[in-house]
Order: sequence, then C-alpha cells, then structure tokens
Amino acid sequence: MSFVQTLQEPKYWLLGIAAGLMTINITLMWKYAPVDVVGTSLLFWGGAAFLIWERYQSFKLQSGPISSLLGAAIVALILLKSATLNSYDIFLRLSPFISGIGLALLASGIKGLRQYWQELFILGFMSISTGLLLRIFDISPLTAKFSALLLWYLGFPVTRQGIYVNLPTGSIEVYSGCSGYSAILQLLGLSILFLFMFPTTVKQKIYIPLAAIILGFIVNGIRVALMALLVAYSTKESFEYWHYGDGSLIFSMFGVFLLGLFCWFFILRNEPENLKIDP
Repeated sequence: MSFVQTLQEPKYWLLGIAAGLMTINITLMWKYAPVDVVGTSLLFWGGAAFLIWERYQSFKLQSGPISSLLGAAIVALILLKSATLNSYDIFLRLSPFISGIGLALLASGIKGLRQYWQELFILGFMSISTGLLLRIFDISPLTAKFSALLLWYLGFPVTRQGIYVNLPTGSIEVYSGCSGYSAILQLLGLSILFLFMFPTTVKQKIYIPLAAIILGFIVNGIRVALMALLVAYSTKESFEYWHYGDGSLIFSMFGVFLLGLFCWFFILRNEPENLKIDP
C-alpha cells in the first residue's frame, strides 16, 4: 500500500488523532499533575490502548455525518482547552474519557459506542477523584487508626487522636491526600483492567477488586506509618523524599506488585481451568 493510499484509510487518521490526544494528556499530566495521578494516567491509557489493539479487527468503523461532526467538535474542544492550561485542573482527569467519546463517535457513530464500553469504562475510571469519594465517606480516621495500630504492634510508643498519629518526638496529620483513596483507585482500576483482559469466574470477578481495595488501603497505611517514623526520628529531607518525591512511587509500585502477585497466584497459574469454567 502506497503512502497516499495509507492516508486515505480512516483507521490511520483515527490512530493518529488518538495518539495525539493521548500524548497531549500525558504531557500535561506529567507537567502539572501529582506523581500518583501521572502513574494512574499512564496505566489506564496503556490499558485502553491494549484493549483496542486486541479487538480492533472486530470493530465496525461506520460513522454518519452528524456523529462525525459531533466527534470532531469534542476533539476540537479537548485541543482548545488543553492549549489554555497552565496548572493542574480536573479537566486533565476528565479529558481521557471525553477524548474516548469523541474518537468513538468519529469511528463508529452513536450506535457504535457500545463497542467501546470496556475502553470507555477504563478511561472513565480516571475521572473519579479522591475529593468526590471523601465527600461520600472520609477514610482518613481509619487510615490513622490502622497506621497507629501497626506502629503499636512494632513496639513504638504511639498514640492517636482522630486523624493525628503521635510519637514522642513528632506527629503527623492523616489529611485527605493521605487517606488512601489514590492507592485504592489505582489498584481497583488495575484489577478491572485485569478482568477485561483475562477470563475469570464469577467469584474471581468479586474478590479480585475486593483484594485491590484491601491491598491499596494496607499499602497506604504502611506508607503513613513510615511517614510518622520519619517525622519523629529522621530528617525533613527524608520525609519529603518518601512523601512527595520518588519514594512515594515505590509504594505505588509495591501495591501494583502485590496485586499482580495475587492475580498470578489465584488466576493466571490456573488459566486453563478458568477458560473451561467461564469462557
């Protein structure tokens, strides 16, 4: 196929637009968003792209004039808004889902949107903010209680007052950003992506997301306990490294590793059986 013929293929135009939107969103995330949000963005964009790659031959690329116009308008608005950003904005979390809607309309029209429900679900999961969840239920006191209990079991003279974890030489406040919702959402989204990618039984569809929630809470609780120890017994630089710097990514990677280990042990090593039980 010649280069000119390639340019005439709609799927290559769609691929280019999708790659451009993804690159813009990730670049802005990298520049303005917190580190954990950047990691989640990369994870979910990659997961959605993988699902598209696995099923692209089954998609019906058939869009009408109205759907194409609407999709193009959505893409144009995304580009316009992205060009005006100069700080972190909730739009960066909404952008992947809105971009997915626009691309799906361009590719398959309104009637074909349901073909992409898995990819749109994954991208839409990125839109859930910890602030929204905290308004529904604030788990900061539970996180403080778990971290204090962990330190107490390890033999440290720790006390707790609400969301404050106190040691003799220092204390920390478990505010909303350290509640654990970020870690929980990241692992929960990863567990859902796993369910989309691998055959599982009904029971596995229940306990894998449940395990993700529990692991996210526990890993974050361990991180908060470490923060308390660093405030009490270490330097400010060490605290900032593990709280804001690259050290925070280690806990994120540790959570992903534990969930991956859990999925391998209970799912992947028995994949032939899963295929027979729940194809």
